[in-house]
Amino acid sequence: MGVAGTLEYLSDLMSSGHSHKKRKQLQTVELKVRMDCDGCELKVKKALSSLDGVKTVEINRKQQKVTVSGYVDQSKVLKRAKSTGKKAEIWPYIPYSVVAHQPYVAQSYAQSYDKKAPPGHVRKVEPTAPSAAAVVRHEDPYMTLFSDDNPNACSIM
Repeated sequence: MGVAGTLEYLSDLMSSGHSHKKRKQLQTVELKVRMDCDGCELKVKKALSSLDGVKTVEINRKQQKVTVSGYVDQSKVLKRAKSTGKKAEIWPYIPYSVVAHQPYVAQSYAQSYDKKAPPGHVRKVEPTAPSAAAVVRHEDPYMTLFSDDNPNACSIM
């Protein structure tokens, strides 16, 4: 615990008195915010920096990504970002290396592919149960070969 941590602990101890407030955990919130110029970037940074508990605000305008670290709530950060008038959402992408590689299924691929995603990233899609059309049944070929439903069944039967 450094000097800053000790001073913060002591100031919390002195100011809180007998009431013990549950403190939020340190977390990192990633947002996708549409920014076109330096003015947009400054406006978003200023709005997010003014939130209570924010330690750092990092902006990558090329990826349209804002990373906020501190003792903050994700919904409050998103609400403050939207209050600037910019289109904002929780960061919807994950690195491609994290995605479980499954055999090609057209529907899941179409949901995860996003041409606006940064290089090496895909859209985060919640895994769903396979649909009835995607379920493949492996039947014994001999069962269908000698079936009464098969018109090409063995003529000996």
